[in-house]
Amino acid sequence: MVEVWQSPSRSTPVDAVVTLPGSKSITARALVLAAIADGPSRLVRPLRARDTDLMAAGLRALGIGIAEDGDDWLVTPGELRGPADVDAGLAGTVLRFLPPVAALATGPVRLDGDPRLRDRPNAGLIAGLRDAGVEVDDGGRGRAPFTVHGTGSVRGGAVAVDASESSQVVSGLLLAAARFDEGLDLALTGGVPSMPHVEMTVRTLAEHGVAVTATERGWRVSPGPIAALDRVIEPDLSNAAPFLAAALVTGGRVTVRDWPTDTTQPGAQLDRLLSAMGADVVRTPEGLQVTGGSRIAPLEADLGDVGELTPVLAALCALADGTSRLTGIAHLRGHETDRLQALDEVLSAVGARVQQLPDGLVIEPGPHRPARVDSYADHRMVMAAAVLGLAVEGVEVADPGAVGKTLPDFRERWAGLLGEPAGVAS
Repeated sequence: MVEVWQSPSRSTPVDAVVTLPGSKSITARALVLAAIADGPSRLVRPLRARDTDLMAAGLRALGIGIAEDGDDWLVTPGELRGPADVDAGLAGTVLRFLPPVAALATGPVRLDGDPRLRDRPNAGLIAGLRDAGVEVDDGGRGRAPFTVHGTGSVRGGAVAVDASESSQVVSGLLLAAARFDEGLDLALTGGVPSMPHVEMTVRTLAEHGVAVTATERGWRVSPGPIAALDRVIEPDLSNAAPFLAAALVTGGRVTVRDWPTDTTQPGAQLDRLLSAMGADVVRTPEGLQVTGGSRIAPLEADLGDVGELTPVLAALCALADGTSRLTGIAHLRGHETDRLQALDEVLSAVGARVQQLPDGLVIEPGPHRPARVDSYADHRMVMAAAVLGLAVEGVEVADPGAVGKTLPDFRERWAGLLGEPAGVAS
């Protein structure tokens, strides 16, 4: 029986201070680099959710020691080896970050996951690995399941990739590149969405002592050791989106604690985007404070660099007082679900009029109506529905447990934001 969550509505302003767990993106990168570093590392306050637990399990399957010490992870590199099976679940980070590491192992490593994972595009990474001298058996699909036949080393050198469907293709290759015999001279054959995530990878590599430089066509990574590094994981700013959005929907005030002053997380652009929608955004000693006003302004924006924020921003657009246009997000069709189609269905269900563009959505608010919507096994869609539910009474979400991907206790945190019980499940 499918669980159904009654998303709570709210007619009065919220006033809350929120603390969020660590960034999924930073936790994933830190785990991979710690696993192939030149000594043991400690990750302080990493995100513990399905995606990051799957990443840790995949590295353990390859021979890496990852032990729990309270809320921290202690990572001890070891000899990478197969045969091994890696369950990527529905995690793009596992799908694209672990195969280059598996190529450094001795023996075959097979990667598969949830049924939807087999729909997620991965031809760019597989082609890049082959260009670097790695044997990959994917049956010609360019998708999971596939097997990486590791020989204990990777030639590397000049590699050209098409990363137009996911920046994770670039990050996955860059993360392991210092361990390749010739390093990596990575050239792009097309554009890259979500460029802040690549910038995050480059900065993280530099912090581990890896020589990485930008070139006219991509990036060059020199071969050499990856320094072990104890790392404190900063809060996940993309998971902050629904909580900050609640301030706009209710005309209230929400502060997210410990907002970093310098970060490559795409969620850092929430201050600019929410300001454009009418919020008053300020930094306080506690963190980032967002205060909503009497209206939500429509948004016209290219979200190509911040695609993961699209579901929550689209929910706000459905509650705005004019027509919004969100573009630059064609790559969202290959995420946990086809997010453009899913958003069309969810926003239309609660009364909005939605037009799909080749690379985005036009959203015109309409009279609100109750609806039961699907989560599409997508954590961001549950969060978008929660934002809609604040203003639209009678929003129910089927399979809300999809939030376990990055924020397992989202519903409890949401109830705490509103000062209400965790909601009705059936």
